[in-house]
Amino acid sequence: MVTIKGVDSKMIANNLEPSEPTHPGELLKEEIEYRGISQKKLAQEIGISYKVLNDILNCRRPVTTNTALLVEAALGIPAHILTGLQMDYNMQTAKKDKSFMERLANIRKIAAML
Repeated sequence: MVTIKGVDSKMIANNLEPSEPTHPGELLKEEIEYRGISQKKLAQEIGISYKVLNDILNCRRPVTTNTALLVEAALGIPAHILTGLQMDYNMQTAKKDKSFMERLANIRKIAAML
């Protein structure tokens, strides 16, 4: 977290988190639509089922490392961009889970006492 004396840390751009995390499927969906590639054709080209690809593009399934590498081979989108987006999505989603955040807070309290 970036801090500047006299400035609320929530007002510093580097500390902001989007209100909704971006799933890598959103980026992929826009990219294949822009290129005019059908989901069916891309799924066949990279060797995954249409349903799996459709679930990814509609943010119902995560982009795995293997899938990211397959997409990189087919479309030239670097796999690390897709896996990085997926990790950011996972982290932001976890941070919005109140019960999980309470669990983390409890663990941090215990750890501070050790």
